[in-house]
Amino acid sequence: MFGTSGIRGEVGVDVTAATALGVGRAVATEGAERVVVGRDPRESGTVLTDALVAGLRECGADAVRLGEVSTPTVARAVGWYDADAGVTVTASHNPPADNGLKLWDDDGAAYVGARQEAVAERVRSGEFALEPWDGIGGVERVEDAADRHVGELVAAGEPLDGLTVAVDPGNGSGRLTATALHRLGANVETLNAEPDGSFPGRPSEPTAENCRSLCLFTGATDADLGIAHDGDADRMLAVTGTGEFVTGDALLALFARDAVEPGERVAAPINTSMAVRRALEDVGASLTLTAVGDGHVAERAADPSVAFGGEPSGAWIWPDAVRAPDGPLAAVRLASMVAQRGSLSDQLSTVETTPLRRESVRTGRNGEVADAVVDAVGDRYDAVTAIDGVRVDVDDGWFLVRASGTEPLVRVTAEAEEEGRTAELFSEAAGLVEDALELVEGERPDAPDARADGGRP
Repeated sequence: MFGTSGIRGEVGVDVTAATALGVGRAVATEGAERVVVGRDPRESGTVLTDALVAGLRECGADAVRLGEVSTPTVARAVGWYDADAGVTVTASHNPPADNGLKLWDDDGAAYVGARQEAVAERVRSGEFALEPWDGIGGVERVEDAADRHVGELVAAGEPLDGLTVAVDPGNGSGRLTATALHRLGANVETLNAEPDGSFPGRPSEPTAENCRSLCLFTGATDADLGIAHDGDADRMLAVTGTGEFVTGDALLALFARDAVEPGERVAAPINTSMAVRRALEDVGASLTLTAVGDGHVAERAADPSVAFGGEPSGAWIWPDAVRAPDGPLAAVRLASMVAQRGSLSDQLSTVETTPLRRESVRTGRNGEVADAVVDAVGDRYDAVTAIDGVRVDVDDGWFLVRASGTEPLVRVTAEAEEEGRTAELFSEAAGLVEDALELVEGERPDAPDARADGGRP
Protein backbone atom coordinates (compact mmCIF):
# COMPACT_ATOMS: atom_id res chain seq x y z
CA MET A 1 0.00 0.00 0.00
CA PHE A 2 2.82 2.39 0.89
CA GLY A 3 5.67 3.17 -1.47
CA THR A 4 8.90 5.03 -0.73
CA SER A 5 6.95 8.22 -0.06
CA GLY A 6 3.46 7.47 1.16
CA ILE A 7 0.48 6.16 -0.81
CA ARG A 8 0.32 7.15 -4.45
CA GLY A 9 -1.45 6.14 -7.65
CA GLU A 10 -3.99 6.99 -10.32
CA VAL A 11 -7.16 8.63 -9.02
CA GLY A 12 -10.23 6.44 -9.48
CA VAL A 13 -8.08 3.35 -9.97
CA ASP A 14 -5.43 3.07 -7.26
CA VAL A 15 -6.46 5.99 -5.05
CA THR A 16 -10.13 6.73 -4.31
CA ALA A 17 -12.24 8.47 -1.69
CA ALA A 18 -12.56 5.05 -0.07
CA THR A 19 -8.74 4.92 0.21
CA ALA A 20 -8.66 8.30 1.94
CA LEU A 21 -11.59 7.40 4.20
CA GLY A 22 -9.84 4.21 5.28
CA VAL A 23 -6.56 5.99 5.96
CA GLY A 24 -8.35 8.60 8.06
CA ARG A 25 -10.11 5.92 10.07
CA ALA A 26 -6.85 3.97 10.49
CA VAL A 27 -4.79 6.96 11.65
CA ALA A 28 -7.40 7.81 14.28
CA THR A 29 -7.89 4.20 15.34
CA GLU A 30 -4.11 3.91 15.83
CA GLY A 31 -4.30 6.65 18.46
CA ALA A 32 -4.04 10.04 16.78
CA GLU A 33 -6.48 12.39 18.51
CA ARG A 34 -5.69 15.59 16.60
CA VAL A 35 -4.50 15.57 12.97
CA VAL A 36 -3.47 18.41 10.65
CA VAL A 37 -4.53 17.98 7.03
CA GLY A 38 -3.35 19.83 3.92
CA ARG A 39 -3.33 19.23 0.17
CA ASP A 40 -1.55 20.25 -3.01
CA PRO A 41 -3.42 22.02 -5.88
CA ARG A 42 -4.72 18.89 -7.63
CA GLU A 43 -8.46 19.08 -8.20
CA SER A 44 -8.95 15.54 -6.89
CA GLY A 45 -7.41 16.67 -3.60
CA THR A 46 -10.61 18.35 -2.44
CA VAL A 47 -12.57 15.08 -2.68
CA LEU A 48 -9.85 13.03 -1.04
CA THR A 49 -9.37 15.56 1.75
CA ASP A 50 -13.09 15.54 2.55
CA ALA A 51 -13.05 11.74 2.73
CA LEU A 52 -9.89 11.71 4.86
CA VAL A 53 -11.35 14.18 7.34
CA ALA A 54 -14.58 12.18 7.51
CA GLY A 55 -12.59 9.05 8.38
CA LEU A 56 -10.61 10.84 11.06
CA ARG A 57 -13.72 12.29 12.67
CA GLU A 58 -15.67 9.01 12.49
CA CYS A 59 -13.04 7.46 14.76
CA GLY A 60 -12.96 10.35 17.20
CA ALA A 61 -10.02 12.44 15.98
CA ASP A 62 -10.20 16.21 15.57
CA ALA A 63 -9.10 17.47 12.14
CA VAL A 64 -7.23 20.74 11.60
CA ARG A 65 -7.71 21.73 7.96
CA LEU A 66 -4.92 23.86 6.48
CA GLY A 67 -6.25 24.06 2.93
CA GLU A 68 -3.87 24.11 -0.04
CA VAL A 69 -0.33 24.27 1.37
CA SER A 70 3.05 22.68 0.78
CA THR A 71 3.91 19.29 2.23
CA PRO A 72 6.65 20.68 4.52
CA THR A 73 4.10 23.17 5.86
CA VAL A 74 1.93 20.24 6.94
CA ALA A 75 4.89 18.49 8.57
CA ARG A 76 5.80 21.62 10.54
CA ALA A 77 2.15 22.28 11.42
CA VAL A 78 1.90 19.06 13.44
CA GLY A 79 3.87 20.83 16.16
CA TRP A 80 2.37 24.28 15.65
CA TYR A 81 -1.19 23.11 16.28
CA ASP A 82 -0.46 20.54 19.02
CA ALA A 83 -1.39 17.61 16.79
CA ASP A 84 -0.44 13.94 17.02
CA ALA A 85 -0.09 13.43 13.27
CA GLY A 86 -0.39 15.10 9.90
CA VAL A 87 -1.59 14.02 6.45
CA THR A 88 -0.85 15.67 3.11
CA VAL A 89 -3.10 14.78 0.19
CA THR A 90 -0.59 14.86 -2.67
CA ALA A 91 1.09 12.83 -5.37
CA SER A 92 4.19 15.03 -5.11
CA HIS A 93 6.00 15.05 -8.49
CA ASN A 94 3.66 12.54 -10.20
CA PRO A 95 1.43 13.59 -13.15
CA PRO A 96 -2.00 15.26 -12.68
CA ALA A 97 -3.95 11.98 -12.97
CA ASP A 98 -2.34 10.72 -9.76
CA ASN A 99 -2.87 11.58 -6.13
CA GLY A 100 -2.02 10.09 -2.77
CA LEU A 101 -1.44 10.59 0.95
CA LYS A 102 1.69 11.27 2.99
CA LEU A 103 1.54 10.68 6.74
CA TRP A 104 3.54 12.63 9.32
CA ASP A 105 4.42 11.64 12.87
CA ASP A 106 4.17 13.92 15.90
CA ASP A 107 7.78 15.07 15.39
CA GLY A 108 7.28 16.00 11.72
CA ALA A 109 8.88 12.86 10.25
CA ALA A 110 7.16 10.56 7.77
CA TYR A 111 5.44 7.38 8.94
CA VAL A 112 7.78 4.43 8.36
CA GLY A 113 8.16 0.88 9.57
CA ALA A 114 5.73 -0.46 12.14
CA ARG A 115 3.57 2.66 12.29
CA GLN A 116 3.12 2.69 8.51
CA GLU A 117 2.34 -1.03 8.43
CA ALA A 118 -0.21 -0.65 11.22
CA VAL A 119 -2.16 1.86 9.11
CA ALA A 120 -1.93 -0.37 6.05
CA GLU A 121 -3.17 -3.39 8.00
CA ARG A 122 -6.13 -1.41 9.39
CA VAL A 123 -7.12 -0.38 5.87
CA ARG A 124 -6.77 -3.95 4.57
CA SER A 125 -8.73 -5.52 7.41
CA GLY A 126 -11.34 -2.79 7.82
CA GLU A 127 -10.95 -2.97 11.60
CA PHE A 128 -11.63 0.58 12.80
CA ALA A 129 -12.72 2.05 16.14
CA LEU A 130 -15.80 3.88 14.89
CA GLU A 131 -17.32 6.22 17.48
CA PRO A 132 -21.03 6.67 18.28
CA TRP A 133 -22.81 9.88 17.38
CA ASP A 134 -21.59 11.74 20.43
CA GLY A 135 -17.95 10.71 20.00
CA ILE A 136 -17.35 12.09 16.51
CA GLY A 137 -14.32 14.38 16.27
CA GLY A 138 -14.45 18.07 15.51
CA VAL A 139 -13.00 20.09 12.66
CA GLU A 140 -11.05 23.35 12.71
CA ARG A 141 -9.87 25.50 9.81
CA VAL A 142 -6.74 27.61 10.03
CA GLU A 143 -5.52 30.16 7.50
CA ASP A 144 -2.09 31.10 8.79
CA ALA A 145 -0.04 27.93 8.22
CA ALA A 146 1.75 29.17 5.09
CA ASP A 147 2.52 32.51 6.77
CA ARG A 148 3.97 30.72 9.79
CA HIS A 149 6.15 28.65 7.49
CA VAL A 150 7.40 31.79 5.73
CA GLY A 151 8.24 33.33 9.10
CA GLU A 152 10.37 30.33 10.05
CA LEU A 153 12.10 30.39 6.66
CA VAL A 154 13.00 34.05 7.09
CA ALA A 155 14.35 33.34 10.57
CA ALA A 156 16.54 30.56 9.13
CA GLY A 157 17.95 32.67 6.29
CA GLU A 158 20.54 35.40 5.83
CA PRO A 159 20.08 38.88 4.33
CA LEU A 160 19.86 38.52 0.55
CA ASP A 161 20.03 42.17 -0.49
CA GLY A 162 21.32 42.45 -4.04
CA LEU A 163 20.70 38.78 -4.90
CA THR A 164 18.33 37.95 -7.76
CA VAL A 165 16.58 34.58 -7.69
CA ALA A 166 14.30 32.98 -10.28
CA VAL A 167 11.71 30.72 -8.64
CA ASP A 168 9.68 28.09 -10.52
CA PRO A 169 7.15 26.32 -8.24
CA GLY A 170 5.84 24.35 -11.22
CA ASN A 171 2.23 25.47 -10.58
CA GLY A 172 2.42 23.65 -7.24
CA SER A 173 2.39 24.71 -3.61
CA GLY A 174 5.88 26.19 -3.44
CA ARG A 175 5.12 29.88 -4.02
CA LEU A 176 5.96 30.60 -0.37
CA THR A 177 9.61 30.28 -1.41
CA ALA A 178 9.32 33.45 -3.45
CA THR A 179 7.68 35.24 -0.51
CA ALA A 180 10.41 34.19 1.93
CA LEU A 181 13.25 35.15 -0.44
CA HIS A 182 11.61 38.52 -1.08
CA ARG A 183 11.28 39.21 2.65
CA LEU A 184 14.97 38.42 3.05
CA GLY A 185 15.77 41.15 0.54
CA ALA A 186 16.23 39.24 -2.71
CA ASN A 187 14.92 40.37 -6.06
CA VAL A 188 12.58 37.56 -7.11
CA GLU A 189 11.32 36.57 -10.55
CA THR A 190 8.77 33.79 -10.82
CA LEU A 191 7.76 31.25 -13.46
CA ASN A 192 4.71 28.96 -13.23
CA ALA A 193 3.80 30.46 -9.86
CA GLU A 194 -0.01 30.19 -10.11
CA PRO A 195 -1.25 27.01 -8.34
CA ASP A 196 -2.86 24.65 -10.86
CA GLY A 197 -3.05 20.91 -10.27
CA SER A 198 -3.03 20.16 -13.99
CA PHE A 199 0.54 21.54 -14.05
CA PRO A 200 0.18 23.45 -17.34
CA GLY A 201 3.57 25.19 -17.15
CA ARG A 202 5.73 22.07 -16.98
CA PRO A 203 5.55 18.51 -15.64
CA SER A 204 5.68 18.55 -11.86
CA GLU A 205 8.96 16.69 -11.38
CA PRO A 206 11.86 19.21 -11.38
CA THR A 207 14.23 17.42 -13.76
CA ALA A 208 16.72 19.00 -16.15
CA GLU A 209 14.39 18.40 -19.07
CA ASN A 210 11.33 19.79 -17.30
CA CYS A 211 13.21 22.86 -16.08
CA ARG A 212 14.51 24.03 -19.46
CA SER A 213 12.53 27.27 -19.29
CA LEU A 214 13.99 28.05 -15.87
CA CYS A 215 17.50 27.31 -17.17
CA LEU A 216 16.99 29.57 -20.19
CA PHE A 217 15.48 32.36 -18.11
CA THR A 218 18.15 32.23 -15.41
CA GLY A 219 20.98 32.14 -17.94
CA ALA A 220 19.57 34.97 -20.05
CA THR A 221 18.88 37.39 -17.17
CA ASP A 222 20.84 38.79 -14.27
CA ALA A 223 19.52 36.09 -11.91
CA ASP A 224 22.16 34.65 -9.59
CA LEU A 225 20.43 31.29 -9.33
CA GLY A 226 17.19 29.48 -10.11
CA ILE A 227 15.00 27.41 -7.80
CA ALA A 228 12.57 24.67 -8.88
CA HIS A 229 10.01 22.72 -6.82
CA ASP A 230 7.71 19.79 -7.45
CA GLY A 231 3.94 19.87 -6.91
CA ASP A 232 3.98 19.79 -3.10
CA ALA A 233 7.34 21.59 -2.67
CA ASP A 234 9.05 18.91 -0.63
CA ARG A 235 11.68 18.77 -3.39
CA MET A 236 14.04 21.55 -4.47
CA LEU A 237 16.53 21.55 -7.31
CA ALA A 238 18.58 24.44 -8.62
CA VAL A 239 20.02 26.21 -11.65
CA THR A 240 23.26 28.18 -11.67
CA GLY A 241 23.44 31.82 -12.69
CA THR A 242 24.77 30.69 -16.08
CA GLY A 243 21.66 28.57 -16.68
CA GLU A 244 23.13 25.13 -15.89
CA PHE A 245 20.84 22.64 -14.15
CA VAL A 246 22.48 21.27 -11.00
CA THR A 247 22.09 17.53 -10.48
CA GLY A 248 20.78 16.31 -7.17
CA ASP A 249 24.01 14.45 -6.43
CA ALA A 250 26.11 17.60 -6.73
CA LEU A 251 23.63 19.60 -4.65
CA LEU A 252 23.60 16.86 -2.01
CA ALA A 253 27.40 17.00 -1.78
CA LEU A 254 27.30 20.79 -1.45
CA PHE A 255 24.57 20.85 1.23
CA ALA A 256 26.14 17.94 3.12
CA ARG A 257 29.56 19.55 3.30
CA ASP A 258 28.02 22.82 4.47
CA ALA A 259 25.91 21.20 7.20
CA VAL A 260 28.43 19.10 9.10
CA GLU A 261 31.17 19.52 11.65
CA PRO A 262 34.07 17.05 11.88
CA GLY A 263 32.89 13.73 13.28
CA GLU A 264 29.25 14.23 12.28
CA ARG A 265 27.35 12.18 9.73
CA VAL A 266 25.01 12.73 6.79
CA ALA A 267 22.14 10.33 6.04
CA ALA A 268 21.50 9.59 2.36
CA PRO A 269 19.94 6.73 0.38
CA ILE A 270 21.73 3.82 -1.15
CA ASN A 271 21.67 5.40 -4.64
CA THR A 272 23.87 8.32 -3.57
CA SER A 273 26.93 9.31 -5.61
CA MET A 274 30.50 8.74 -4.43
CA ALA A 275 30.89 12.52 -4.73
CA VAL A 276 29.00 12.93 -1.46
CA ARG A 277 31.27 10.59 0.48
CA ARG A 278 34.34 12.36 -0.91
CA ALA A 279 32.99 15.80 0.00
CA LEU A 280 32.34 14.66 3.57
CA GLU A 281 35.74 13.01 3.95
CA ASP A 282 37.33 16.33 3.00
CA VAL A 283 35.81 17.93 6.13
CA GLY A 284 36.22 14.99 8.50
CA ALA A 285 32.61 13.79 8.32
CA SER A 286 31.04 10.56 7.07
CA LEU A 287 28.06 9.14 5.18
CA THR A 288 25.47 6.67 6.49
CA LEU A 289 23.32 4.93 3.85
CA THR A 290 19.59 4.22 4.11
CA ALA A 291 16.87 2.73 1.96
CA VAL A 292 15.48 5.13 -0.65
CA GLY A 293 12.69 7.38 0.63
CA ASP A 294 12.68 10.53 2.71
CA GLY A 295 11.04 8.67 5.60
CA HIS A 296 14.03 6.36 5.89
CA VAL A 297 16.44 9.30 5.69
CA ALA A 298 14.45 11.15 8.37
CA GLU A 299 14.42 8.10 10.60
CA ARG A 300 18.22 7.95 10.47
CA ALA A 301 18.42 11.72 10.98
CA ALA A 302 16.88 11.24 14.43
CA ASP A 303 20.35 10.11 15.52
CA PRO A 304 22.06 13.11 17.18
CA SER A 305 25.25 12.39 15.21
CA VAL A 306 23.42 13.04 11.91
CA ALA A 307 23.47 16.74 11.03
CA PHE A 308 21.78 16.53 7.64
CA GLY A 309 19.90 14.15 5.38
CA GLY A 310 19.23 14.30 1.68
CA GLU A 311 18.31 12.45 -1.48
CA PRO A 312 19.56 13.04 -5.06
CA SER A 313 15.90 13.41 -6.06
CA GLY A 314 15.90 16.83 -4.37
CA ALA A 315 14.67 16.05 -0.84
CA TRP A 316 16.68 17.87 1.86
CA ILE A 317 16.32 17.46 5.63
CA TRP A 318 17.86 19.64 8.34
CA PRO A 319 16.75 17.73 11.47
CA ASP A 320 17.30 20.72 13.73
CA ALA A 321 14.48 22.47 11.82
CA VAL A 322 12.09 19.69 10.76
CA ARG A 323 12.50 15.99 10.02
CA ALA A 324 10.70 16.25 6.71
CA PRO A 325 12.04 17.36 3.32
CA ASP A 326 11.51 21.12 3.12
CA GLY A 327 12.03 22.48 -0.38
CA PRO A 328 11.47 26.13 0.58
CA LEU A 329 13.97 25.83 3.44
CA ALA A 330 16.49 24.32 1.02
CA ALA A 331 15.93 27.26 -1.33
CA VAL A 332 16.56 29.76 1.45
CA ARG A 333 19.67 27.90 2.64
CA LEU A 334 21.07 27.73 -0.90
CA ALA A 335 20.37 31.40 -1.60
CA SER A 336 22.11 32.28 1.67
CA MET A 337 25.14 30.21 0.65
CA VAL A 338 25.34 32.06 -2.67
CA ALA A 339 24.96 35.45 -1.00
CA GLN A 340 27.70 34.68 1.51
CA ARG A 341 30.19 32.64 -0.55
CA GLY A 342 29.82 33.58 -4.17
CA SER A 343 28.31 32.01 -7.25
CA LEU A 344 26.78 28.56 -7.21
CA SER A 345 28.96 27.58 -10.19
CA ASP A 346 32.13 28.41 -8.26
CA GLN A 347 30.97 26.45 -5.22
CA LEU A 348 30.09 23.44 -7.37
CA SER A 349 33.54 23.52 -8.98
CA THR A 350 34.98 22.42 -5.63
CA VAL A 351 32.87 19.21 -5.64
CA GLU A 352 34.81 16.32 -7.19
CA THR A 353 32.47 14.33 -9.43
CA THR A 354 32.59 10.98 -11.19
CA PRO A 355 30.58 9.60 -14.15
CA LEU A 356 27.19 8.35 -12.98
CA ARG A 357 24.36 6.82 -15.03
CA ARG A 358 20.74 6.39 -13.95
CA GLU A 359 18.11 4.76 -16.15
CA SER A 360 14.92 2.75 -15.70
CA VAL A 361 13.11 -0.27 -17.08
CA ARG A 362 9.32 -0.12 -17.11
CA THR A 363 7.46 -3.15 -15.76
CA GLY A 364 4.33 -3.62 -13.70
CA ARG A 365 6.13 -6.39 -11.79
CA ASN A 366 9.04 -4.27 -10.68
CA GLY A 367 9.18 -5.74 -7.19
CA GLU A 368 9.42 -9.30 -8.48
CA VAL A 369 12.09 -8.32 -11.01
CA ALA A 370 14.18 -6.56 -8.37
CA ASP A 371 13.84 -9.56 -6.03
CA ALA A 372 14.99 -11.86 -8.84
CA VAL A 373 18.10 -9.71 -9.30
CA VAL A 374 18.82 -9.91 -5.57
CA ASP A 375 18.57 -13.70 -5.77
CA ALA A 376 20.77 -13.84 -8.87
CA VAL A 377 23.52 -11.75 -7.32
CA GLY A 378 23.89 -14.22 -4.45
CA ASP A 379 27.53 -14.87 -3.70
CA ARG A 380 28.86 -13.53 -7.00
CA TYR A 381 30.22 -10.35 -5.40
CA ASP A 382 32.12 -9.62 -2.20
CA ALA A 383 30.46 -6.31 -1.23
CA VAL A 384 26.68 -6.57 -1.52
CA THR A 385 24.13 -4.37 0.31
CA ALA A 386 20.47 -5.39 0.13
CA ILE A 387 18.64 -2.79 2.23
CA ASP A 388 16.72 -1.61 -0.86
CA GLY A 389 17.10 -3.78 -3.94
CA VAL A 390 20.75 -4.69 -4.25
CA ARG A 391 23.86 -2.54 -4.41
CA VAL A 392 27.18 -4.06 -5.47
CA ASP A 393 30.39 -2.20 -4.63
CA VAL A 394 33.66 -2.91 -6.43
CA ASP A 395 37.08 -1.32 -6.12
CA ASP A 396 36.43 1.51 -8.57
CA GLY A 397 32.66 1.93 -8.47
CA TRP A 398 29.26 0.41 -7.78
CA PHE A 399 25.90 -0.45 -9.29
CA LEU A 400 22.38 -0.63 -7.87
CA VAL A 401 19.18 -2.33 -8.98
CA ARG A 402 16.00 -1.53 -7.08
CA ALA A 403 12.24 -1.33 -7.60
CA SER A 404 10.80 2.18 -7.65
CA GLY A 405 8.43 2.82 -4.78
CA THR A 406 6.40 5.42 -6.69
CA GLU A 407 6.24 4.18 -10.32
CA PRO A 408 6.17 0.82 -12.18
CA LEU A 409 9.90 0.96 -12.87
CA VAL A 410 13.10 -0.86 -12.00
CA ARG A 411 15.84 1.69 -11.34
CA VAL A 412 19.35 0.91 -12.57
CA THR A 413 22.28 3.05 -11.39
CA ALA A 414 26.01 2.73 -11.94
CA GLU A 415 28.99 4.93 -11.07
CA ALA A 416 32.76 4.56 -11.42
CA GLU A 417 35.94 6.61 -11.64
CA GLU A 418 36.02 6.53 -15.46
CA GLU A 419 33.27 6.88 -18.06
CA GLY A 420 34.10 3.56 -19.70
CA ARG A 421 34.01 1.71 -16.39
CA THR A 422 30.64 3.29 -15.54
CA ALA A 423 29.33 1.96 -18.86
CA GLU A 424 30.66 -1.51 -18.05
CA LEU A 425 29.06 -1.58 -14.61
CA PHE A 426 25.79 -0.27 -15.97
CA SER A 427 25.79 -2.93 -18.70
CA GLU A 428 26.41 -5.59 -16.08
CA ALA A 429 23.49 -4.35 -13.95
CA ALA A 430 21.19 -3.97 -16.97
CA GLY A 431 22.00 -7.54 -17.98
CA LEU A 432 20.91 -8.78 -14.57
CA VAL A 433 17.62 -6.90 -14.98
CA GLU A 434 17.06 -8.33 -18.47
CA ASP A 435 17.60 -11.87 -17.19
CA ALA A 436 15.28 -11.25 -14.24
CA LEU A 437 12.57 -9.77 -16.42
CA GLU A 438 12.75 -12.73 -18.76
CA LEU A 439 12.41 -15.03 -15.78
CA VAL A 440 9.46 -13.12 -14.29
CA GLU A 441 7.56 -12.06 -17.40
CA GLY A 442 8.84 -14.53 -19.97
CA GLU A 443 10.19 -11.84 -22.28
CA ARG A 444 13.21 -9.63 -22.63
CA PRO A 445 12.73 -5.88 -22.12
CA ASP A 446 13.53 -3.03 -24.40
CA ALA A 447 16.61 -0.99 -23.61
CA PRO A 448 16.33 0.99 -20.37
CA ASP A 449 14.55 4.32 -20.71
CA ALA A 450 16.89 7.25 -20.26
CA ARG A 451 15.87 9.28 -17.23
CA ALA A 452 16.28 13.02 -16.84
CA ASP A 453 17.96 12.52 -13.46
CA GLY A 454 20.79 10.54 -14.99
CA GLY A 455 24.23 11.71 -16.13
CA ARG A 456 27.13 13.14 -14.24
CA PRO A 457 26.62 14.50 -10.74
